[in-house]
Amino acid sequence: MKKKLYKVRQGKVLAGVCGGLAKYFDVSPKVVRWLFVLMCAAFSSGLIVYILLMIFMRKEPKNN
Repeated sequence: MKKKLYKVRQGKVLAGVCGGLAKYFDVSPKVVRWLFVLMCAAFSSGLIVYILLMIFMRKEPKNN
């Protein structure tokens, strides 16, 4: 089965971007969230990247 990158529907904090990235790379969502916080603090590019991902990433399909 091919992996696809989606925003998560459950367990999200803001838009599900970090949860989706964590699921795709098989790491803890806390790690991804801290990386975005560090990127925002150090370069302010983290916020831009997050907003772009929030706009362009698709939502995870509903499980019927």
